[in-house]
Amino acid sequence: MILQGKRVALPSAPVVHQQFEAHARATPDAVAVVRDGRQVTYAELDARANRFAHFLAARGHGRGAKVGLCLDYSIDLLVAVLGTLKAGAAYVPFDPAYPAARLELLLGQVPDLALIVASPATAAMVAPAAVDVVDLDELGEHLAGLPATSPGIQVTGDDLCYAVFTSGSTGTPKLTAVRHEGWFNLMNWLKLEYGLNSGSHNLVVSAFGFDLSQRALMTPLFCGATQYLLASRNFDAMLAYRVLREHDIRVVHCASSTLYVLIDWERARGGDALTRLDYILFGGEALRPERLTDWMRREGNTCTLLHQYGVAECTDVATSFDLAGYRAGEHDIAPVGRPAYNTDIHLLDGQLRAVAAGQDGEICIAGAGVGAGYLGASGPENAKFTTIEVDGTPVRLYRTGDRGRVTGAGDLVVAGRMDAQVKVRGMRIDPTDIERALGRLAEVREAAVAVTRTDAGDAELTAFVVPEAGALAEDAVRARLLKTLPRNMVPARFVGVAAIPLSPHGKVDRAALVDALQNRGIR
Repeated sequence: MILQGKRVALPSAPVVHQQFEAHARATPDAVAVVRDGRQVTYAELDARANRFAHFLAARGHGRGAKVGLCLDYSIDLLVAVLGTLKAGAAYVPFDPAYPAARLELLLGQVPDLALIVASPATAAMVAPAAVDVVDLDELGEHLAGLPATSPGIQVTGDDLCYAVFTSGSTGTPKLTAVRHEGWFNLMNWLKLEYGLNSGSHNLVVSAFGFDLSQRALMTPLFCGATQYLLASRNFDAMLAYRVLREHDIRVVHCASSTLYVLIDWERARGGDALTRLDYILFGGEALRPERLTDWMRREGNTCTLLHQYGVAECTDVATSFDLAGYRAGEHDIAPVGRPAYNTDIHLLDGQLRAVAAGQDGEICIAGAGVGAGYLGASGPENAKFTTIEVDGTPVRLYRTGDRGRVTGAGDLVVAGRMDAQVKVRGMRIDPTDIERALGRLAEVREAAVAVTRTDAGDAELTAFVVPEAGALAEDAVRARLLKTLPRNMVPARFVGVAAIPLSPHGKVDRAALVDALQNRGIR
């Protein structure tokens, strides 16, 4: 089974930062970035990025180089991103929201790292690195003496633009690299398909290390719009909502769990900042549509919710679905829609043969967005990037490890991970299926299911539940679940929690829930 995206011609050099440069020439006085009341124009940002690109080139960090960035959201961050791209190099986010131990681990995972850009607030976090750490503020006088004009370095669509860490299913950090052509194709699709333009001002709400944040950072500059940055290292719903309310922001990219938090904030305060947006593009984890339904139906809501699917290894987004087309009675799982431009979705069996229409198969992504592979990885890891033959033509694709199928209407549905099943008392269970069933219960506002251990060391399922109102009625929830799930899929324990914690990327942090349970002396 193959879902084919629309074929759209790309320029001979599909290079991302050149779109920004074109806007800097056409509308130099337009505002490019706003952070904490400070704003910078396209011309100013372009000049500063050019100077940093000249600095990198003079040190020999041009095409093929990898430049680490450990910066909070700031104007300097965008200077460093654009300057790195202009030099022909690729940037690597070292997210300052990460714990020190994880940052130290990641620092050793980048082959041939050239240098790291940091700030006084973040320099100590990357001090263990075996490369130079530079501060743009300290370089201010030196950079001021460099040309404000483009370095004129030829960059191609095949060159790397960034590489991000993804743990995948193993928990071991892997560095996956993205090419300019794939990143350009993604933003060109968003611009053309959804009419993004110079008025499509954006607010970044996810952490810098998240693959989603890379397109969230660059898409407004690709379209000539204004990028708004939060003056906060970690997601702050109150601050984010205030910025949305006070500025003419039209677009937000976020993880599903972050969207729930923002909607809850709006409901609690009777606001309308989210309903006035043009688009919210979200995904990254299994969707609980019941968390969105009432808000979507609110009178006067003009915001389009785009439920999207993709992986970091393939430029983040591969498919998109307008959630206005979701009908609970027609879909047991909300679809993720149809492929982006120049993108194909293959559903394959274990022997990499196409499955029949309506059957489940492994979701494999082909087309412009397929990345360059894992940098510094061994053969078995990069084997997820493979080639199959379709109608006599070799096709390079990435095996996501996700299980999916295509609906009768031609939309992709992601049913879970091929490897997500856990073994509890000899039976294989996908916790996502239980979370979906819990989400459909009136008593449950939000839930996450994790595997915990009994005193004897046996695996069991624990559901962490945010009740809709009052205390958790455990017996009632268990009885309701038994009507829709087999007994072996009903969790052994239900733990009431005030909120489901999120990781810095805005996704559900199940490990934090289990750790908190153990800290309370409950195994």
